[in-house]
Amino acid sequence: MAEGGSAIWPGRSYPLGATWDGDGVNFALFSAHAERVELCLFDRSGRTELERVALPEHTDQVWHGHLPDARPGMLYGYRVHGPYAPEAGHRFNPNKLLIDPYARTLEGGFRWTDAHHGYRVASGRADLSFDRRDNARFVPKCRVVDAAFTWGEDRKPEIPWTDTVIYETHVRGHTIRHPDVRRSRRGTFAGLATRQVIRYLRSLGVTAVELLPVHAFLDDRFLVQQGLRNYWGYNTLCFFAPEPRYLAGGGLGEFRTMVKRLHDAGIEVLLDVVYNHTCEGNHLGPTLSFRGIDNASYYRLDADNPRYCLDYTGTGNTLNMGHPRVLQMVMDSLRYWAGEMHVDGFRFDLASTLGRDHEAFDPTGGFFNAVRQDPQLSRLKLIAEPWDVGPEGYRLGHYPPGWAEWNDRYRDSVRCCWRGDHGIMPEIARRLSGSADLFEHNDRRAWSSVNFIACHDGFTTADVVSYKEKHNQANGEGGIDGHGHNCSDNYGAEGPTGDPEILAVRARQQRNLLATLLFSQGTPMLLAGDEFGRSQQGNNNAYCQDNEINWFDWAGIDGSGRELRAFVVRLLALRRAHPVLRRPWFLHGRERSRHGVRDIEWLTPEGLPKTEEQWRDHYARSIGLMLAGDAGHFVGPEGEPLDDDVLYLVLNAHTEEVAFTMPAVTGGRHWSCLIDTATPTRAEGKLIVEMAKPHAMTARSLALFALKTDA
Repeated sequence: MAEGGSAIWPGRSYPLGATWDGDGVNFALFSAHAERVELCLFDRSGRTELERVALPEHTDQVWHGHLPDARPGMLYGYRVHGPYAPEAGHRFNPNKLLIDPYARTLEGGFRWTDAHHGYRVASGRADLSFDRRDNARFVPKCRVVDAAFTWGEDRKPEIPWTDTVIYETHVRGHTIRHPDVRRSRRGTFAGLATRQVIRYLRSLGVTAVELLPVHAFLDDRFLVQQGLRNYWGYNTLCFFAPEPRYLAGGGLGEFRTMVKRLHDAGIEVLLDVVYNHTCEGNHLGPTLSFRGIDNASYYRLDADNPRYCLDYTGTGNTLNMGHPRVLQMVMDSLRYWAGEMHVDGFRFDLASTLGRDHEAFDPTGGFFNAVRQDPQLSRLKLIAEPWDVGPEGYRLGHYPPGWAEWNDRYRDSVRCCWRGDHGIMPEIARRLSGSADLFEHNDRRAWSSVNFIACHDGFTTADVVSYKEKHNQANGEGGIDGHGHNCSDNYGAEGPTGDPEILAVRARQQRNLLATLLFSQGTPMLLAGDEFGRSQQGNNNAYCQDNEINWFDWAGIDGSGRELRAFVVRLLALRRAHPVLRRPWFLHGRERSRHGVRDIEWLTPEGLPKTEEQWRDHYARSIGLMLAGDAGHFVGPEGEPLDDDVLYLVLNAHTEEVAFTMPAVTGGRHWSCLIDTATPTRAEGKLIVEMAKPHAMTARSLALFALKTDA
């Protein structure tokens, strides 16, 4: 360390983190149980510790100091002194360099070593022992940043929920093999900001990209030992810093530039965020940040034995959202990404954990109330993954007003329907119409249901129709990992095949699944790559595969995936063109159109309303859904009327052709076919079907018709 010492002033206890104020840098760190906090300063390489400076003041359990000579670019970390008493929940160890929870960027790589643990790994006393090795050489350093950025005329698109189509993708996998992205930018925020990438997103017609976790995260040690990585990123190290591997070298400006360019294209940016746990794992995990700063405050501990963490997440620890300073950190993080980074919303991983102020989930708990009253966050798109692994953690439909939720019942119902399962019609009707049984309470809207066929976790849509079983051997866990309930089929051969009949069925089933998704009430979410048939080779838990299993094959988009992509573009265009497919309110058949048609009607293949007895028909696998576009009073944000045609959606999940009698509607002339999964290249309006006449629906197919009237 350098001789002498830097002058340090008392500074301020707010804001937390390292803040450049033009005259120096203020450092502030919360720790309720620390006895002393040392600020450690490093050279530009991050390899040499130059100096340790004790923070001179602590106010309201915040340790703080101001370095008048410090400037942006300075590298730092903390060493926190206090009791090492695991039985009491305290794990202070000043031999461990700790990352500031509020660090805006991290510099340098991370290397696994036993020195990261606060205890001697080889000791017979396990975590009750004490390790005196210094781990500073093996951890990233925090960098002081200048927050200035010229946003220019950037404006958030503010797409209404009813018009929203989410595209879930991965920063690295999306562009790592993109031929039009400069090699140095592939797999980074700068790569996603490339003109050709954004042009592709616009050409699809999606309105928002939802990025898998971009907060700085770690690769699990057991994965590294197998030559694998935590590709998905659900292993957060710091909630303010972007993942360094997603930066091409331009710092925070790269992320902001990506957001600005997407906004310029009318596309919102949503972040998948992981505030339920951290990368420090259970009581045997490493001491990298929160654990060494104040383990008893940051984590939920067993009240009867504070040595152990409560685990509602399946990862070893649970962030303590019941503590006001932990809640403050999460809220500050959200406001930072929304305010300074201009993102448009968040998808919350294992969101039920966030509602556990104590043991049980509470939709009126501290976190939800804090978000709801916040003038900035409450106006963003907020999406819950409505479950965790704790007691009564599955809470689909139980989130507060203003929230949307991932609807896994929609996913399973639609998959089972097209697989041909019996007894599915009542369930599929509920899901197609917005899942009112789950969401119609507390003034919630139909958009609250985030509908999806596939997401990052599980099979892609192409694999749903190509594999009966998961094939996760590449994950190194003997194939036992991943969900076993996939509601999938292979239609005659497991995985790749050259059989043209099987391939034809699979292609049509993909179109059926995607058309159902985009013609359902609610908010559709499309898994990136599903639009061109991306496969993960049957792996339904590809979290650790940073390779071709997850990476986009952009050559395939213009090859075998071209026809499917063109079909998806048509589906999205139809959804935009027909407001009746995306109503904000739930439909119950109470309103009638000028043609006498109810706002929603369920019909049999004979063209008649389904009876209660027919709903109970266990073997029914076909149904008609009629939507009256001029029933009820719907207006847009500026009062514009959202009247529409009468549409008729026909689903035939039977393995045989079914004749559907087209409904006879007062004032109608005939039905015009807008799109048909059996003949995907047929142009809109080329097929005309007379009212009250039968129309043969191909086995396993879907079609959408519009009523042409005399008016």
